[in-house]
Amino acid sequence: MATIAELRLPADEFVLSYTLDTLENVDFEIERLVAHDPEEVMPYVWAAGVDADELESVLAEDPTVDEIERIARPDEAVLYQMHWVESIETLVHILLEEEGTILVAEGDRGGWLLRVLFPDRDSLSRAYDFCKENDLSLDIQRIYNVDDGKQGRFGLTDEQEETIAAAYERGYYDVPRGVSLSDFAEELDVSHQALSERIRRGHKTLVENSVIVGRGGNEEDGSDQ
Repeated sequence: MATIAELRLPADEFVLSYTLDTLENVDFEIERLVAHDPEEVMPYVWAAGVDADELESVLAEDPTVDEIERIARPDEAVLYQMHWVESIETLVHILLEEEGTILVAEGDRGGWLLRVLFPDRDSLSRAYDFCKENDLSLDIQRIYNVDDGKQGRFGLTDEQEETIAAAYERGYYDVPRGVSLSDFAEELDVSHQALSERIRRGHKTLVENSVIVGRGGNEEDGSDQ
């Protein structure tokens, strides 16, 4: 089943790290991205937040960029075509080896957020394993199956996420517990059994989408019914 994952990569391990480190306020958004071979990635990139001339002088010194061409400047942002040649291992593996599709890619000094469509959960697991084996950081923020619609962080439904967050805040996970399951269920106005099942399903989804995802785990649906 096709899987969408939201991934975060640190700025200092990814392309344009020199530019992001040099220019504090620059923001990048990828319009379209193509990888023809393992040595080069050719994106169209929107840049905003800094003067275009200043940006281009810094990009000229960025070792991850081989060529840049200004395509358009409709408003405050500028559209460039770039040739990325370094720090692209993660992208190349996702695009060429796992046949992933980059749906969204945004970067600033705090890092890059990628939303990627993978053919299935196994391809996401392989991408995670590749990064781990090559000392590349890849933080999986969210996972959801295309057929199920977008779900929350780590694949949790809104109800599961709100319940687990509330349980944490009420001390349910403390030792000793700050609130019993029965009292917590009464506060939420649900039955003891319904709350227990919701928390267990949420925990299972968290484990599958954070711990097991890098170990080739199954794709069983953990959504709350």
